[in-house]
Amino acid sequence: MEPKKKSVIYWHPAFFANIQIELKDEADKLTFENEHQLSKKPLQIDVLIIKKEKSGQIRKNIGRIFKKHNVIEYKSPGRSIGIDDFYKVYGYACFYKADVVHANSISAKELTITFVSERYPRKLIRHLRTVKKYEVVKVEDGIYNVKGDVFSIQILITKELSEKENLWLKSLTNNLKEPENARKLMEDYQKNPENDLYRSALEVIMHANQRVFEEVNGMSDIFMEIVQEKFDRKLKEETDKAVEKAVQEAVQKAVKNAKKEAKKEAKKEAETARLEERISLICKKCAKNKPLSVIAEEMEAESDEVLPIYNIITQNPGKTVEEICELII
Repeated sequence: MEPKKKSVIYWHPAFFANIQIELKDEADKLTFENEHQLSKKPLQIDVLIIKKEKSGQIRKNIGRIFKKHNVIEYKSPGRSIGIDDFYKVYGYACFYKADVVHANSISAKELTITFVSERYPRKLIRHLRTVKKYEVVKVEDGIYNVKGDVFSIQILITKELSEKENLWLKSLTNNLKEPENARKLMEDYQKNPENDLYRSALEVIMHANQRVFEEVNGMSDIFMEIVQEKFDRKLKEETDKAVEKAVQEAVQKAVKNAKKEAKKEAKKEAETARLEERISLICKKCAKNKPLSVIAEEMEAESDEVLPIYNIITQNPGKTVEEICELII
């Protein structure tokens, strides 16, 4: 038997949704940017949160540290924040501070760094304490402040966070054990069914913890609702693509036909112009009573070539060049 392929779970979009859910009560004070690009090179911050001017202190526990510019680094379940991760993100913060038009327009005192991980980064914290000589203080469940640097730094351990305060971040795991937690997530989702953030977050959490959610009554209805919404979105995307493709093809075909018709019309006009020029010349010679043989000789043409036009001209005295041309055509 072929081994069952593991389905990929995209944790980062769910984290971006979750952190906005956690800070929803103060979202009017904040601007959220997903995968903020540091430069044209492939360097990017997982999440950048910018506090709006004169918005006041952030009261939510995970955001109390926030100042004007807040760099967030998130590690998916099963991954921990390593020592090199700390220096990498610290470097990102420095780069972000320096990548400005006016010198020191981002103050170091207005920049914070938040590391988010499900697992407690034991090696990193030991390094910060012994090598960097920082003080790492647990301020409440799952929230550790790192003191001693010009930047304000905190470490969030999602599995230690308060279920009451941080239900969504705490639940961003593939190891959700309590059906009661799954029930609370669904109840919260049902209060916000039209909110894409809740739908995005719950979709990932349910996908990663199917067995736990199967134990919750009513889960199948919500699951089918989310699946249907996802299917509808996908269908709309595919339909929009198909419509766009059809429109492009129709436009290309119309342009091609228009060019073909324009070319055909131009050719027709050119032929008509040449015919009118020839009729005009023969009319002038007929007006001087020149016989057909003389006209053909002067035009360096055979008499048979000139005869059809000559006959119509002589049979329709008084008609204009345009009228004779219409008769010939």
